[in-house]
Amino acid sequence: MYPWTHAAFGYLLVVGLALVLRRRVSRAELAAVLVATQLPDLVDKPLAWWVGAIPSGRSLAHSLVLAVPLSALVLAVAWHRAHPEVGVAFWLGYASHLLGDTYVALYYWRVEEFTFLLWPFLPAYPYDSAIGLGELLRAVEWSPNALGHLALAAVGGLVFLAHFWRALPWRPPRPD
Repeated sequence: MYPWTHAAFGYLLVVGLALVLRRRVSRAELAAVLVATQLPDLVDKPLAWWVGAIPSGRSLAHSLVLAVPLSALVLAVAWHRAHPEVGVAFWLGYASHLLGDTYVALYYWRVEEFTFLLWPFLPAYPYDSAIGLGELLRAVEWSPNALGHLALAAVGGLVFLAHFWRALPWRPPRPD
């Protein structure tokens, strides 16, 4: 998935849950879900592609070995600070990223592609190769389909920004 599709997927999960629970989403929750949906790629891609410190762009931060304790820590800190909804938004954003990276393999049930979820206990699935940003941009085919996806991503980004602007600045702490 591209960064904007990870962000959209996590955003829709958090907003959908808020609609079901009949509550508004705060800016802190929106920020948490945005950070969490991007975090695995912001850690793994540079470490794998440019530094060579990990075997794949889906290994360290894409592994449940890191994702579960990190999400639990964020949830515990948010709970301690009387804002568990921010921790839940982070957890949903992080989980949505991992689900977004596995949905095709899930659909076709290609279990060999799930190994990155348990890295370093299982080998990281070698799905990618090192590529610079310039190479990536040159490799994009500017077809009408690609431009449509780009336009849709721009609209989604504007919706997110409008929601962020209108969201509650911060939810008041829950009463003890």
